[in-house]
Amino acid sequence: MSSSQIALLGALAGFTIFLGLPVGRLRRPAPRLKAALNGVAIGVLVFLVWDILAHAWEPTDTALADHKWGAAATGGMVLAIGLAVGMAGLVYYDKAMAARRVRAQQVTTPAAVLVGAPGAPAEPVTEPAVTPAPGRSPAAHLALMIAVGIGLHNFAEGLAIGNSAAGGELSLAVLLVIGFALHNATEGFGIVAPLAGDPERPSWGRLVLLGLIGGGPTFVGTLIGQSVVNDTLAIAFLGLAAGSVLYVVIELLAVARRTGLKELTTWCILGGLTLGFLTDGILVAAGA
Repeated sequence: MSSSQIALLGALAGFTIFLGLPVGRLRRPAPRLKAALNGVAIGVLVFLVWDILAHAWEPTDTALADHKWGAAATGGMVLAIGLAVGMAGLVYYDKAMAARRVRAQQVTTPAAVLVGAPGAPAEPVTEPAVTPAPGRSPAAHLALMIAVGIGLHNFAEGLAIGNSAAGGELSLAVLLVIGFALHNATEGFGIVAPLAGDPERPSWGRLVLLGLIGGGPTFVGTLIGQSVVNDTLAIAFLGLAAGSVLYVVIELLAVARRTGLKELTTWCILGGLTLGFLTDGILVAAGA
């Protein structure tokens, strides 16, 4: 598979983020549709976490079998650090976004100033409220910040795709593309969630911009990852990707729980998990 083909796959993995963005213009998104996509994403990503960690641990496992203790310790430590950064980084990002969301949702009442002559009844004068400029509402600002955060960890996903392909792990690279593509499709919902039902309806141009910010780094990361082939870096990229995906799975499970559609979610998770194994089997049988 050529470098241009891998780059094209990386672009595809990032492009699917646009699939969920039009929901930002809907007033009442279909709950069952969102729950179904969420469930399928969980199933595929659970498989993907297992597959990524299996490939990431393989060099360390081989080093242990060959009694190469230094290489084994290095590989294990790099994997642990990658997992920690991938998960904890998003934890702290979400914590910062939660604090920002609380500040954005706080309603500030107009300040009343009492004026009047000495001894006369004070008359309250209310300062006029300032109308935010178009595209600068708290919801729009929050959506932009979410897109930036998603773009940062999608860059790491692109690195994992490019590095896996450059290292000859084409089947893993394709699986990463498929998994991240489905993952990014659900991320589109996360970006526009603050905009759903907002009085200021986002324009198509704004949605495209949010999609480029959130999904574009996957393509950039794929290009960069192809130029760097190193076992230690590969383990780091895979660990970072596994941590990010695992965190997203936890978040998607919380979303699934809030929908209350347990039966639909369960079958869709099983379907997504089956899809992951079927895809892997087809790739292995094809010699990818």
